[in-house]
Amino acid sequence: MTTTVQKKAWQTPQTFLILISIAVPIAFATWQALLNNFVIEKANFTGADIGLLQSVREIPGFLAFTAVFVLLFIREQKFIILSLIMLAIGVAITGFFPSVAGLLCTTLLMSVGFHYFETLKQSLSLQWLTKEEAPEVLGKLISVGAFASLITYGVLWVLLEQLQLDFKWVYLIAGSASLSLVIFIWLSFPTFEAQTPQHKKLILRKRYWLYYALTFMSGARRQIFIVFAGFLMVEKFGYSAADITLLFLINYLFNWLFAKKIGQIIGKVGERKALAFEYVGLIAVFVGYAFVDSAEWAAALYVIDHLFFALALAIKTYFQKIADPADIASTAGVAFTINHIAAVIIPVSFGLLWLVSPASVFLAGAIMALISLILACNIPSQPDMGNEVRKLKWA
Repeated sequence: MTTTVQKKAWQTPQTFLILISIAVPIAFATWQALLNNFVIEKANFTGADIGLLQSVREIPGFLAFTAVFVLLFIREQKFIILSLIMLAIGVAITGFFPSVAGLLCTTLLMSVGFHYFETLKQSLSLQWLTKEEAPEVLGKLISVGAFASLITYGVLWVLLEQLQLDFKWVYLIAGSASLSLVIFIWLSFPTFEAQTPQHKKLILRKRYWLYYALTFMSGARRQIFIVFAGFLMVEKFGYSAADITLLFLINYLFNWLFAKKIGQIIGKVGERKALAFEYVGLIAVFVGYAFVDSAEWAAALYVIDHLFFALALAIKTYFQKIADPADIASTAGVAFTINHIAAVIIPVSFGLLWLVSPASVFLAGAIMALISLILACNIPSQPDMGNEVRKLKWA
């Protein structure tokens, strides 16, 4: 039972989660959609440069475990607001520094805010939501974020194509809009108390090994999409910033329409089947990336790839079912660090591989998806504390 008196009916934890799920896409979706064109057209990046930038972007994710130490001095809810402010400011000033050094600095600021936010959002969501409602509500949050992204990309298309604004003004507008919403959230909501006090130390438990492994592989294969799929569109097929924005519009339209339903499906069929379906599909997508020669087919693969992201929430609901409730905040930070071990290494190393063979980058992604599929098969039908890993019967 919470000890905080809510001022109004809408001032609930779920509303808080919904609004922060809107604030982030306004800033981050803009940064992501414009990045490849911005670095190529304004900063003359090569594949190696973009790999370096993306590796630097992932360093704060690698250090996400430090969130648990910051929580010794500040509540999670206030910490997430501070993280959002850093994200919004980092995006707002990105366009004013079109150089390798400038982009490394602004990206680092934006990324610190973004990765602390993602760590804290996962922690607060799993603390505030029951195990029964988590799959559907987490799907709903993805859907809300997708709708916010959809609106953002629509506005981006107008700013770029119709008004023909320079990149720096588009970045400034998006960052400022996100910051305004964050300030509103900060001033409008009371502090919500978690039902279970959280550990304020790093926790690694042997029984969570499968969750750690799935998280690691998820971080590895996700980099292939984030870093190199978009770069493929611009470098090989000549997509403009407006073209990439339209692709993102399609991506988030599908997520808006289907993410909540995907959450409901995960609640019905279970995490093992949902993740197995995702990874089988990703194997096909990555092999397709490696050999595609048509701009249209590449765009189709890009949309399908993005749609699979919603299924990845099954990793979170699997952990919620097997976790000690007091471990959630600490483990969220540890999990993001594990997720970003590969994320720090892959962009820069695969950026060098890209210079030799872009197809090899995507074939490596297919191998990662295959490993993830093997791991997912170890999830029990009914995960719970004491039943973390499927007990296989041998003949």
